[in-house]
Amino acid sequence: MNAFKSASGTRKISFGMVVALVLWLGIVCGATVKMIRYANAPGASDPAPATWPKESGIPHKDRTPTLVMFAHPHCPCTRASLGELERLLAQVPAQLNVHVVFLKPAGTPSDWDKADLWQKAASIPGVTVHRDDREIEARRFKAETSGQTLLYDAAGNLQFEGGITWARGHAGDNSGRTAILQLLREEPSNQVKTPVFGCSLFEAQCQKGETLCKP
Repeated sequence: MNAFKSASGTRKISFGMVVALVLWLGIVCGATVKMIRYANAPGASDPAPATWPKESGIPHKDRTPTLVMFAHPHCPCTRASLGELERLLAQVPAQLNVHVVFLKPAGTPSDWDKADLWQKAASIPGVTVHRDDREIEARRFKAETSGQTLLYDAAGNLQFEGGITWARGHAGDNSGRTAILQLLREEPSNQVKTPVFGCSLFEAQCQKGETLCKP
């Protein structure tokens, strides 16, 4: 009888362990699926102006293409966008104006935008960094998501708009960077718009320095 009870108890313990394992695997799989969906969820994107806005304070030189990236200074996903920008500039002709524009909402501290992402952008050769006080330039160019990248040709005509990462916070080969390279090299490109992965430029929580990008 004691032996029977011992075996039964063993079976009950084993069954409980199996149930716990199944539940744990379910939680892990669910979290993994959620992370994958999150990483591949692009931010909002409105069509950029077809021609360079004449009232913009960001300089556009005649006879030279201009690339501008809008960035949230506290968006962790934007680090990957800046990394891709650095790789892009290492492969393109020298004749290119490049600007990274960091938002500075009204009412934020004077050094709110001078975070490590600003320093990262400023360290990239050929990049000019700007402060966008009260988000005027971002709204002028209809940028909504951190990492939004626009390429205008020498005549001021829009050639490309979108992101240059393949997922949220993930660096590596992507269609956006490839398209810009092709356009600058005057090669055929069918890709003129790509999704943008990053924080909303105007999302309040991200403006408080959240550690995760907000979709």
